[in-house]
Amino acid sequence: MDIFFGIIVGLIVLTLLVIVHEFGHFILARRNGVNVLEFGIGFPPRAIAWVKDPKTGKWHRLPKSEWKKEKISKVVYSSPDDKSLAQKGMIFSLNWLPIGGFCQMDGESAADTRAGTFGAASFWKKTKILFGGVLMNWLTAFVIFTILAWTGMPLFLDGQFTVESDTKTSSSPVEITSVAENSPAEVAGLLTGDKIIAVDGKPVIYASDITDYNDEHAGEPVVYTIRRLETVCIDQPDCYMEPCPCLEEGEEMVTSDVEVVLNPEGSEYLLGVTMKSTEQFSYSTWSAPIVGLGLTAQLTGETFKGLGIMVWNLVRGVGSLFSFDANVRQEGQEAISSVGDSVSGPVGIIGVLFPAFTSAGPANLAFLAALISVSLACMNILPIPALDGGRWLLITIYKLRRKKLTKEAEEKIVARAFIVLLIIMFIVTILDITRFF
Repeated sequence: MDIFFGIIVGLIVLTLLVIVHEFGHFILARRNGVNVLEFGIGFPPRAIAWVKDPKTGKWHRLPKSEWKKEKISKVVYSSPDDKSLAQKGMIFSLNWLPIGGFCQMDGESAADTRAGTFGAASFWKKTKILFGGVLMNWLTAFVIFTILAWTGMPLFLDGQFTVESDTKTSSSPVEITSVAENSPAEVAGLLTGDKIIAVDGKPVIYASDITDYNDEHAGEPVVYTIRRLETVCIDQPDCYMEPCPCLEEGEEMVTSDVEVVLNPEGSEYLLGVTMKSTEQFSYSTWSAPIVGLGLTAQLTGETFKGLGIMVWNLVRGVGSLFSFDANVRQEGQEAISSVGDSVSGPVGIIGVLFPAFTSAGPANLAFLAALISVSLACMNILPIPALDGGRWLLITIYKLRRKKLTKEAEEKIVARAFIVLLIIMFIVTILDITRFF
């Protein structure tokens, strides 16, 4: 159930982030005089659509008979025969494939010269429109990180950006989240919610500290120092009733030692618990916006750095496969394998990351959403023709060459690049699926 809920949350968050990206294109297009035919949530086929009436300015449901492309202009422009007029209406649609969204501008080809089209816009206006989505993703990350800096920012990175003079940190101990039936932990009296602060007198910080220690002492008695929330009967100190009638009178954390005889090596489990590792949070006040901006910039840099390392490993790995030296070929295979391990597509993000972060709490989920928003911005700025950065580069190259970018040439370049992206996405998806098995 937790995995299913995490997948649903993942789909919603990814869709919202893509819609935010497309909304950036929409805002910049309208502010720069480019008409938007349709703004859609999800991808076609269309489920339902509304249109803003060009005469009254009111929204009403668009009947299916008007969904054909040749009839769209009738509801978008005040006069379908004169498309030089300013846009008066727009279609808003909900579509059946609930991933992402789109912003369909009029005349998206750079070769279109009709007034109000993307093609007719100046180079500077095209630049703003193409990078509007990227800016919105960065802005979204900035807002989320700013809120988290104020309410509690999860600390995931070494050297994560903070303003030291205005930062307080807190951490929670390792917590037992479930206890297996008839396990050594249950027999010894460990309970869900117990917080383990030491093992055989040695302080622990992470859940891995406990599992590593257990592995070294399989079959042996181990003493766990725990903290447990217990009810304090203030008015009736001799109360032994269950449930205690003075449950809300007071509570306190009681520390005690519990000895557990671990299962022998090779057993299904040694202790028989699942644990939630230590979480560290930082809190800021006046510097929250600075932290939001600084962390967005830091993660942007780390993303580009990671992409650079990934590309270098891929190039180096492929080149090494042609070597006559067996050791060099082995290193090349390891480099290529590292690329596969470092890449995750929608299946991996939705099926693995979101369930894990959703169960870890809203702050961690918000951090993941902001991180993905930064990643979307960085990916879309790359000079790949099917992406925003690539389209801008294509327009720029033709402008510098003072040659006209024809619709045919643009479609051919973008289509080929899109096919390459689909192939890459297919490979990444296969890698994601294999990680489940």
